[in-house]
Amino acid sequence: MVVCEMRENGYNMADITASGSEWPDDRLLSLMNINLPIVQAPMAGASGTAMAIAVCASGGLGSLPCAMLTPDQVKEQLQEVRAATSAPVNLNFFCHDTPRADLETDRRWRERIATYCAEFAVSPATPGAASGRRPFDDEMCAVVEALTPEVVSFHFGLPQEPLLERVRRSGCVILSSATTVAEARWLEARGCHAIIAQGCEAGGHRGMFLTEDVATQPGTMALVPQIADAVDVPVLAAGGIADARGIAAAFALGASGVQIGTAYLLTPEALISEVHRHALLSTSDDQTALTNVFSGRPARGIVNRLMRELGPMSEIAPAFPLAGAALAPLRTAGAGDFAPLWSGQAAALARPEGAGELTRQLALDARALMGSLGGGLQRQ
Repeated sequence: MVVCEMRENGYNMADITASGSEWPDDRLLSLMNINLPIVQAPMAGASGTAMAIAVCASGGLGSLPCAMLTPDQVKEQLQEVRAATSAPVNLNFFCHDTPRADLETDRRWRERIATYCAEFAVSPATPGAASGRRPFDDEMCAVVEALTPEVVSFHFGLPQEPLLERVRRSGCVILSSATTVAEARWLEARGCHAIIAQGCEAGGHRGMFLTEDVATQPGTMALVPQIADAVDVPVLAAGGIADARGIAAAFALGASGVQIGTAYLLTPEALISEVHRHALLSTSDDQTALTNVFSGRPARGIVNRLMRELGPMSEIAPAFPLAGAALAPLRTAGAGDFAPLWSGQAAALARPEGAGELTRQLALDARALMGSLGGGLQRQ
């Protein structure tokens, strides 16, 4: 394992990365060759190269969300990260099925939002407008083969076996998200090297792919130990983790590390709007909900006007990712009332500081807390 000796703001990375044994379970650190068991969640549209560089340089695993990028943009962004740091980096891709055009569903959706468009004197975007999200395909797979990122992660399952085999042959560590034990077992059986256990507290899109029932999705506290018992590969806990207590709890539940998203949204490296940032600073534990009105797929965000009046779950929303296309003019005209304000349930625990400093401080605080708890967190 590479040990980073940098000192910044008085913290010596060697203090918290001197050896893998400093953590109750170091399998994730060894697998990814990172110093801290913290993965920055890849948040499409909200995070980019600056955040990934800061987290990588701090000893965690920085991530680049690629679902909204072209192949050339993926190449450019990874080259930018590699020019700034030699640490491992994660490229993240979506694995959804491309929906077929459904003019009747689109018509009903446009009629449903017509009153909002009239209110703001805008027109819904035309049918077939670009969704801004693409599933992992042959072209993106060729980018992975050419760039050989250290880690590749997927959301909404895994790509088809021929594509997945090409990723395997590239030598990348492969991760994917599971929202149930059944999904975790499915991922392990197909060769995932580690599994992200995404509790229902997590912000953004649910990674669910074997079920569509959001009502039965387990929380992090229940999900992590059951997945840890069901699979042999390392498990990352995700959902509701924004401070040292959440990290310590994740290890106690059997995780080898954590994936954190919402806490990074308040960092200066985040690409979110000022409206979104203000909403995060003022939200509380009971102000988020799962909704499909922004994209057609369940995702957790801060409740706003569109969620209250159309959902939060709507039966007429077009399939992912088409629901958001018609809303584009409203997102511009109506600001936070019609834009997705993605957030997990623990946003109130987040603190606005640099992504690198946040990563290091979370690790320091978690190690101190686990040390005070003694041997109770050691892996059985």
